[in-house]
Amino acid sequence: MASKKYQFELEFQVRDYELDMLGMVNNAVYQNYLEHSRHEYMKTIGIDFGEMYAQGYQMVVVRSEIDYRHTLRSGDSFVIRLRFSRESRVRFLFEQDLFLLPSEKPVLTARILGSCLNEKGRPKFPQQWQTIFERLAQEETLASMTS
Repeated sequence: MASKKYQFELEFQVRDYELDMLGMVNNAVYQNYLEHSRHEYMKTIGIDFGEMYAQGYQMVVVRSEIDYRHTLRSGDSFVIRLRFSRESRVRFLFEQDLFLLPSEKPVLTARILGSCLNEKGRPKFPQQWQTIFERLAQEETLASMTS
């Protein structure tokens, strides 16, 4: 994991109400953590969900793959790191890794495949996304040249 190049990270702390009867974070709560970090990242690259919806677009999850490696408990601090890329003409991919802090122990890895639907429910990226994908690809190329 250390060699993976991330584009964003967000720190969290486990809250008591996120626990199940065993005192561990409920598996469904991890989906909320992952989604929140994706939304926060999208804001940083200029994608606003409300604005997209007003323009007739909806971002949808097509597939979620999560591998759980360790459990979190009340008060644990953790970080989610992610990469965002274009997977195909009509799909995008979020690769997300969650690490316990300060140890950096891997907690989970996730691959979230999504698409954007237009007002007719057909897969289609808004025009601005093309510019964003081009910029991300260019940044990745520059980063690989300097490392």
